[in-house]
Amino acid sequence: MTLITVLIVAAGLIGIGLYGALSQQSFVMLMMGLELMLNGVLLAVIGFWSYSLGGAPEGQLLAIIVMAVMAVEMAIGFALITAVYRKRQADMTESLTTMRH
Repeated sequence: MTLITVLIVAAGLIGIGLYGALSQQSFVMLMMGLELMLNGVLLAVIGFWSYSLGGAPEGQLLAIIVMAVMAVEMAIGFALITAVYRKRQADMTESLTTMRH
């Protein structure tokens, strides 16, 4: 596999994630779109690391940091979704007219 192939797949993941994040009304689907976009970015970073740096440890460290940020983002996002659902009984973005309580 070449770098161009990896970057095309990464761009596809980012595009699908962007479409999913912007077109869905469910909070869970919105979070899944964001996760796909982050996976595309991670794939691009790993591709650049593998083909340009020749396996230097800096690329691995950056990939691990991105994975940790993804895990924290998903945990905080789902905690916020759960809190909004418990408070407002709203599971769709259109159900919320304002964020104030």
